Amino acid sequence: MNSTKLSVVIPSYNESENLKKGVLDEIEDYLERSGLEYEVVIVDDGSDDGSKEFVKNYISKNTKFKLIENAHGGKAMAVMTGMEKALGEIVLFTDMDQATPIDQLDKFIPKFSAKGGPASGWDIVIGSRAGRKGAPFFRKLAAWGFSLLQKIILGLPFKDTQCGFKSFNKKSIDKIIPKIKKEWGVVHFKGGAVNAGFDVELLYLAKKYGFKIAEVDVEWKYVDTERVQVIKDAAAAIYDMFRIRINDLRGKYGR
Repeated sequence: MNSTKLSVVIPSYNESENLKKGVLDEIEDYLERSGLEYEVVIVDDGSDDGSKEFVKNYISKNTKFKLIENAHGGKAMAVMTGMEKALGEIVLFTDMDQATPIDQLDKFIPKFSAKGGPASGWDIVIGSRAGRKGAPFFRKLAAWGFSLLQKIILGLPFKDTQCGFKSFNKKSIDKIIPKIKKEWGVVHFKGGAVNAGFDVELLYLAKKYGFKIAEVDVEWKYVDTERVQVIKDAAAAIYDMFRIRINDLRGKYGR
């Protein structure tokens, strides 16, 4: 019988710098203190900087950590692979840079329990980066424009669809992921693929299928990364918004 309460899924593409800072130790320390039965699923997205070897060495000494090796297909495919393989009743995906610290999970777990009154029993809980403290003005402006467009095009009510700290129960994963998996996994340029439209598609379908979604303010620190290419990523995300709307109009997502 599976007794795993929580699975933490972490996509990893050339994360050697972050790994050497000890982020896995920080995650393990928090999870051990939490008292939850857990696993950590690291999905390597075709790294070539030694980070995969670092993780292999780490998991040889930490049995609750697992490694899945993917060919390079972008963040969305790495996250979906981990979500599908996860054993936990609740599955959180988070970024290796820990821009949103793992301890913010304290705000999420109680919301999944149906015993906590009217503010509980949620299917999905997502983080919201209030104010985005420390981010450059241009990034904040781009985020504001993105939020406005997704509200206009897709009618999503959330303040922040792009925070890389989201948790799902197994029921929502089993319903949503098979509907969208074929849309992701091809990278047409060298380097990381942020796949900003992936989070939007997840939440659009979650709302369409009637899942209860809670949005919670989380701590967040700005981490500069060359993987985030604002103009290119924004253009791809806007394309995805229209693709999602058209797919829905054509009945591709079903019910």
